Amino acid sequence: MTDVPAGMRSRNMEMHGHSPGVVLRSLVIGLTAFLTVVDLFATQAILPSLTKHYNVAPAAMGLAVNAATMGMAIAGLVVGLLSPHIDRRLGILLSLALLAVPTALLAVAPNLTVFTMLRVAQGLCMASAFALTLAYLGEQCSATDSGGAFAAYITGNVASNLIGRLASAGVVDTFGLASNFYFFAVLNLAGAALVYFTVQRVQPMHATPMLQPPFAAMLAHWRNPALRAAFGVGFCILFAFIGTFTYVNFVLVAPPLSLGRMELGFVYFVFLPSVVTTLLAGRAVTRFGTRRAIWGALAVTALGLPLLLSSHLAAVLTGMVLVGVGTFFAQAVATGFVGRATLANRGVASGTYLACYFLGGLVGSAVLGQLFDRFGWTACVAGVGATLIVAGALAARLRLPPESS
Repeated sequence: MTDVPAGMRSRNMEMHGHSPGVVLRSLVIGLTAFLTVVDLFATQAILPSLTKHYNVAPAAMGLAVNAATMGMAIAGLVVGLLSPHIDRRLGILLSLALLAVPTALLAVAPNLTVFTMLRVAQGLCMASAFALTLAYLGEQCSATDSGGAFAAYITGNVASNLIGRLASAGVVDTFGLASNFYFFAVLNLAGAALVYFTVQRVQPMHATPMLQPPFAAMLAHWRNPALRAAFGVGFCILFAFIGTFTYVNFVLVAPPLSLGRMELGFVYFVFLPSVVTTLLAGRAVTRFGTRRAIWGALAVTALGLPLLLSSHLAAVLTGMVLVGVGTFFAQAVATGFVGRATLANRGVASGTYLACYFLGGLVGSAVLGQLFDRFGWTACVAGVGATLIVAGALAARLRLPPESS
């Protein structure tokens, strides 16, 4: 689950050769987004199989799979600090090409420790490509094109949550665990090839100079109550999202639902509504304001939690739809707020937000995994609910400075 920080300034997007039409350009942008983060959550669809393969508890396997978020938190922060000095095309290209290495090695990981380290390496590569692509789009898209470009990128990210899980379940069911990781390594290389042939070589933009050293800028953002609250909201959103969509897999394959591998993959069509609703976040903020938009999204998420405890598949799927819609929507609103509330050094603010966001995913998988192992699915869902309450309280502090109003 990823999204696009708002507030980026735009220029003119260029591709090799003739400028493509709007449809082709959107397809390329969306496909790039898809191939960048498809590894992040695809592995969740095969969690039960991995747990059996490594003979570990669900919490241990869930933490290992979601260790990618640790790498993404680190890379998001580092790239945010160093972004003005990194060549966009080369950085994206290298990140996606290198991503194929740990992805392929996962097929032969001998134990859970090695598996976890390789997932961290995947996160480092994914977040680097992700952050640099956002910077490239913000700098190279015209004001007219930027809305469609970012919408295409959001759609590609949301689609990766669905198609990645479905593909992973299908490959494992047909060819086995090892083949799954080789398949995704090929997708990583396809992403690198796509970038090579479509992204024009450009230099980093310096239109917004750093007014202070990066570390000092980061500290200044932490001293801003509104930004600090936004960082906390981001932490809580991925905490709740990963806690839900990691451990619900074990519920779906256990009695009374007892879904098979391929059936588990098809379950993730629950993300389809989020493709549409996430694109409405900007309009909701304009009409209702940031706080009300986030509160509404959190309320939708909360409505889905009791349904996750049902013994009927239709009710559980409905609950998953609501959680997906609510958390994706809240994430879109929160990232947009960070862009509007930051008056200087936006790259550092966006990197800090992404670091907190992905750290929330890692902590969520660890804490909620322990609740799941020790006390069951009901306790895990209750933990998600408590996190939503914290996010709602933090959202009350999301106020724009007068200069941004």
